[in-house]
Amino acid sequence: MKVKLTYFGHSAFHVDIDGIGIAIDPWITNPLSKTTLDEYVNNFKTDLIVITHAHEDHIGDSEEIMKRTGAKFFAIHEIYVDLTKKGFQGIGANIGGPAKLDDIAKGLAIALTPATHSSYDKGVPTGAIIFKDEIPILYHAGDTGLFAEMQFIGQLYAPKIALLPIGGHYTMDIEQALLAVKMIKPKIAIPMHYNTFPPIRADPYEFKKKVEELGLAESRVLEPGETVEFNF
Repeated sequence: MKVKLTYFGHSAFHVDIDGIGIAIDPWITNPLSKTTLDEYVNNFKTDLIVITHAHEDHIGDSEEIMKRTGAKFFAIHEIYVDLTKKGFQGIGANIGGPAKLDDIAKGLAIALTPATHSSYDKGVPTGAIIFKDEIPILYHAGDTGLFAEMQFIGQLYAPKIALLPIGGHYTMDIEQALLAVKMIKPKIAIPMHYNTFPPIRADPYEFKKKVEELGLAESRVLEPGETVEFNF
């Protein structure tokens, strides 16, 4: 299975899984991004947008991308209600077992996970695990502090790729994210949600070094605009 992952800074990613294009928390216009919204729309096929919670830096440019591409969205029920009232098409779910999204692409499923954070009054914050053909490909933790139930994600799924915040202040810091990697058991750990603003300054290479020194996983640091490919 071919997986292509592009990072845009902050917590914004695009993942292509065997030709299925999924944007996650697509704040493409964040201060670290090297990609304009026009460049994104013109160069990245987007079938689905996954929104982890209602804060502006995670809903990001979702509405504009949907207007310009016709992409659908996937989010917790209360965000689903809000966006459908605005005329957008999507799928609402809640924390629990994977939701099957065969209408988007055969074999695609997403499970929303807990996240320890806030989300205004629009449901609760979440992470998201993306599955293809029942294989847990990628876990985007959303904005979260460390929580013990991450061990269940590792026990049940051990996703191939884990995208984890390391900036502290609003989320886990590096030391907490290391314990998260230990519990989640991914093959590849990628840091996110750092250096966008002064309160979340962190060194992603320190995270990478510690992850690999401890033998927890392979770690990759992606620069904004960088794309990497994996085969699982």
